[in-house]
Amino acid sequence: MNLYLRYFDREALVQNVDQAIDFLASIPEIGMNEDLEADIRDYVASDVYYPKRYKVRQRVYFIIIKTTADNMMDFKQKKAVRPVPAMDKQSIAASTVTRLTEQLPGWYEGELDFKRVVMVPSTGKHEYRDTHFAVHCKANSGQDCYNRIVDHLRSRVDSRSQFPSAKGKNFHFRYLGMWK
Repeated sequence: MNLYLRYFDREALVQNVDQAIDFLASIPEIGMNEDLEADIRDYVASDVYYPKRYKVRQRVYFIIIKTTADNMMDFKQKKAVRPVPAMDKQSIAASTVTRLTEQLPGWYEGELDFKRVVMVPSTGKHEYRDTHFAVHCKANSGQDCYNRIVDHLRSRVDSRSQFPSAKGKNFHFRYLGMWK
């Protein structure tokens, strides 16, 4: 795996992290230090293939891109493009919905982050507050767990409170096991 580095018009294609650090250290504006070096080493060692952008100062960055290109010409002509993983956004969403509706009766642990309407005693006005709610409940699926949580909360909080979608990032559930 090679690394492409760019800072304004200075660019390099190097074969390892030590060469990358040497290239960056040769640019005085970047200010190479131990923390930056450790972060670059972590990025190169990780399985992440997205480009990494490092801030030098306000609105000024340098970039590191992992590539399989052997030379700068191959990189510029995109001959070493990494294949796109099989899971795209639609299939990830489909698997989330499938997992949510999978019928598996038992105990579930559900967590919901929602906007709760509360009255501020000093002003007498109402405001939205981010509220975290976690529960263990009996349910037949993740969707059933979500419905039970929301039904429970609707009867106990202000009707103007806002609940997220079961498919969103503010609802999480975990199957704990069969009930007895």
